[in-house]
Amino acid sequence: MNLLLIPASIAVTYFVYWLNIKCYNRWKLVILTPILISPIVLILLLNATNTSFPAYYKGAKWLGYMLGPATIAFAVPLYKQFDVVKKNFVEILCSLTIGSAVAIVSSFLYAVWMHLGSQLSNSLVPRSITTPVAMGISKVIGGIPTLTAVFIIITSVVGGLLGTFLIQLLRIKEPSAKGLMLGMSALGAGIAKAFEMGELEGTFASLAMITAAIISIILASTIFPLLQGDLLL
Repeated sequence: MNLLLIPASIAVTYFVYWLNIKCYNRWKLVILTPILISPIVLILLLNATNTSFPAYYKGAKWLGYMLGPATIAFAVPLYKQFDVVKKNFVEILCSLTIGSAVAIVSSFLYAVWMHLGSQLSNSLVPRSITTPVAMGISKVIGGIPTLTAVFIIITSVVGGLLGTFLIQLLRIKEPSAKGLMLGMSALGAGIAKAFEMGELEGTFASLAMITAAIISIILASTIFPLLQGDLLL
């Protein structure tokens, strides 16, 4: 039974995600984004079949290992648009550095305000970074990686909703601006939405998520310890 559970968990996860993608492409509703709906459906299935998460994860973890290579694959569109990226390098670096700093500082200050405690705060701080990197940072600074992943899902969904709304409200036309906004605020969900708008938007969204991850690693080891020292929970 345990041996069958491993391929079954992979197959069910893939099927739920595939079906979710079909529904999202059919109705184009942000609320149907796979990063939100697929986990909910899987949780309901686990409860309905009385399957424990550790048993399910024995097989599903192999899909999780693909997050790293998937993140690296975002380098492909960057290579195709390298000249455009090079031309706007200074503006990109400045905007993403400020965005990453604001994400870390605001997350920490919110945690202090809500009296979340040190472990929850450490889990919340990397919420604006791509999942494989964020979970690693969370573990290093004393957070709970799995909880960080939950915060990232919430950030991606909310960022996708608000990002699309703000682009329409502010009538942002520049592809680079739209891509950087979605990649920085909504991560993977933002990249998917950006590629729906166009290849250039998707390229800048990919650049935003990857660059923000690198910048956040640096800031998490510099700014964050200072915040902890000054505002120790």
